Amino acid sequence: MENKRAYIKPILESETFVPQNYIAACGDLNKVYKFKCDAGGGRSGSVYLETNGDPGLQTDNWLRWKNDRYLSGYHACGTTHEAKTTDEFLDGYYVTRSWGGSKVTPVIVWRGPNNDNTHCTENLDMDSWETAKS
Repeated sequence: MENKRAYIKPILESETFVPQNYIAACGDLNKVYKFKCDAGGGRSGSVYLETNGDPGLQTDNWLRWKNDRYLSGYHACGTTHEAKTTDEFLDGYYVTRSWGGSKVTPVIVWRGPNNDNTHCTENLDMDSWETAKS
């Protein structure tokens, strides 16, 4: 007896590609943060870096190594800066002194494009900063 084969109509099967992970191959290259140098609203003061790991500003501890490090004098320039996302951003404190006492404001410090200047913002939520391509 002869084996007969039944005709089967060809069917094209396709799958939808659904990515499982997001990978930015070149999306973060040359990306910059935009932030306003506004700490203190124009009053002159001093900037200290958070260097001892204890929350809050410490400057008068008799154990000098426990003090936060003085960085520089500061006056907000009011400019919106574009800083590379790969630049170093430091936690710090902006301090103004008056006859009524000192006012301490937590800030994020950016040292400028050549790491030789002081720019501060009171906006501590870097995720909320505007970003752009440079």
